[in-house]
Formats: sequence, C-alpha cells, structure tokens
Amino acid sequence: MNLTEKNIREKEFHNNLQKKKKGRFEGIFYKALYNSNEDFFKYLEKNVKDLDVLDYGCGIGSSMEKVINYNPKKITGIDISEVSIQKAISKLKDAKINIECLVENCENTKIDSNSFDIVYGTGILHHLQLDKSLNEIYRLLKHSGTLAFIEPLGTNPLINIYRKLTPNSRSKDEHPLIKQDFDYMLLKFKEMKINYYGFLTLVFFPFYGSPATSSFFKLLSKLDQYLFKFKFFKQMAWSVLITAKKN
Repeated sequence: MNLTEKNIREKEFHNNLQKKKKGRFEGIFYKALYNSNEDFFKYLEKNVKDLDVLDYGCGIGSSMEKVINYNPKKITGIDISEVSIQKAISKLKDAKINIECLVENCENTKIDSNSFDIVYGTGILHHLQLDKSLNEIYRLLKHSGTLAFIEPLGTNPLINIYRKLTPNSRSKDEHPLIKQDFDYMLLKFKEMKINYYGFLTLVFFPFYGSPATSSFFKLLSKLDQYLFKFKFFKQMAWSVLITAKKN
C-alpha cells in the first residue's frame, strides 16, 4: 500500500485513537448532529437494497453494522487503520450477508473500477486530499452510481477558532470543507444535494438531553432548516450531508 506522508500521519492518528479506552471530548457535541445521521441512514435504507455498497473509511464498522440491516447485496468496508479494520471484523463477524473489510488507502485502492452502486462515508473526506479521494470514488462507482457523505464544514469562524485552540483533538491535516471543495465535486458529479446541520442545535446543546426524545431539539432543528435557506446561515452550519450521482 503506497502512502504519502499525510496518509501515514492519518493512519497513525487513527490507530492511536482506536487504541484509547476513552473517546474524544468532542463527542459531547455530536448530539447536535443527530438529525444529520437520521437523514443519512434514511437515505441509505431507501437506496442500498440488493446493491453493491462501499463504506469509504469505515472505521470500526459502526455504520456497516446499521447498513447490513438494509439488505445490500454486498457491503465492503475500507480504512487505512489496521486497528479499526480488526475491530470492524470482530464487530461484524456474525453478519448474515456478504461482507468484506479491507485495509486500504482510500485515495488509491486496489479495488477494481466500477465495483459499487453506492459509496458512502461519515467524516472521512476532510481527512483526505479531496481531489484524489473524489477521483477514486468516481473510479470505483458504477455508471450512474451515487455517493452519500456526512462531512464537517470549515466556514463557521467560531468553530474554526475552537479547532485552532484544540489541535490535539484532531489530525494535523484534516480540512473541513469549504466552497472550493464543493465546486470541485460538481466537476465530477451531478444532481448534487447539500443539506446543512448544526447551528442552533449546537449553540443550545447544553439545554437538551437525548435529541431522539427532546422536543426542544426538534424545535431547534426545524428552526435550523429554516435558517439554512439563507446563505449566511449555511456558512454557520457545522456539518453537511452530501448526495450526488456519477456523471
């Protein structure tokens, strides 16, 4: 597996992260993105049945564990971290569908071209060189195949200040997405749709418990979706769900 210096840093970061017994402190904020995950898995549930699916940067297999319930024909997971892949294999060992977990460099895999109907991932593209990863996804997708990714945005100045103040909480090379990244996606993919998440739900996260049962969270998320109709508030979002189709 050919790796750049950046690839090696990412591999070491995620291997070390998966060896830790405690999760990252930032995990306390992720409930603000509950609705993005809900929409993401609803999309996959609707679209993966009887198809060949790739979990791109699968980590320890948490998403795969859910997606197998949507009855894909086959699901493949790839990740640069050997520690993560071993955890994924252990987690999914009793699955009753065709599953394969591989240690791969997501920017340059050994997988055959035109292998997948859908490629999906959560929080992976911003760890990679975007042009390389999108070129690889394009190569791996079948004709008219689709992608679905949840990724952080790099356009909220307050969130960016927090990122600068906590450099050890993330890998050195990660780059939350900005406008130029979406412009590049449009060169290779069509019917791109971007949904925005995490403004008021993040600002007021101390004031609600479980978002699954919180009426306050539901109100905040509805207000967010109204505000995200305006360009300024889109830039204040924390995260996006991107779906698109291969040209």
